[in-house]
Amino acid sequence: MYKAVIIEDEYHLREALSLLLEMAVPEKVQIVGYAEGLPDAVTLIDRLKPDMVFMDIELKNGTGFEVLDLIKYKDFHLIFTTAYEEYAVRAFKFNAIDYVLKPIDPEELKSTIERIENNRKNQMHFNTLLPLPAEPGSIPERIILPTQEAMHVVKLKDIIRCETSGSYTTFFLENNKKIIVSKPLKHYEEILTPPFFMRVHQSHLINVSFIISYSKDGIITLQDRSTVPLSRANRECFFKLLKNEQE
Repeated sequence: MYKAVIIEDEYHLREALSLLLEMAVPEKVQIVGYAEGLPDAVTLIDRLKPDMVFMDIELKNGTGFEVLDLIKYKDFHLIFTTAYEEYAVRAFKFNAIDYVLKPIDPEELKSTIERIENNRKNQMHFNTLLPLPAEPGSIPERIILPTQEAMHVVKLKDIIRCETSGSYTTFFLENNKKIIVSKPLKHYEEILTPPFFMRVHQSHLINVSFIISYSKDGIITLQDRSTVPLSRANRECFFKLLKNEQE
């Protein structure tokens, strides 16, 4: 059973999350402590050394990110609980941070815990956290890709293409490097977006800047000499994107 703490400055939300955890994963998570502000959260985490931390972003006297900067004990799974706008959630995806949106859905909470169970080695390396974007719509220069071995910090400009196989996505990078992540391509399609990236096929997402040719047979060739098919459904958007790139 996981020992967990809840860092939340609103009493009714702390109680609601506790109840949801009892309902969704009664034999997997035990709440061992609560905090509502920055100093208490730091003290609580360092003292109890939990397996999981459920933390809101906006706290009394500070933020969840400041807590992460100040704590000494960091060997736990982090789950942000947030009502932030979409652009901030997008930043969480760039950082490979687990999160649940408020109001919290029991099924979403349960699936998050199950995903953590299936990837126990993927502890968050807090020193690799990328900053939240300053403005909505802005895009970080890097993305964190979690594997069983490490948290890989990758520059977006080095990503040539992504290819999915079931619930896994393979990132093909410059210098013939590959990284396999246990998340579906749909997850990355939502953050690697036009005009820099495009989903050209059910199984393929590409970096548009690496395109060197497109054949009449519907085959795209990239600078690493790999080829990917362009689906009929995506052809109109593909040609429109290329046209915009040339203008």
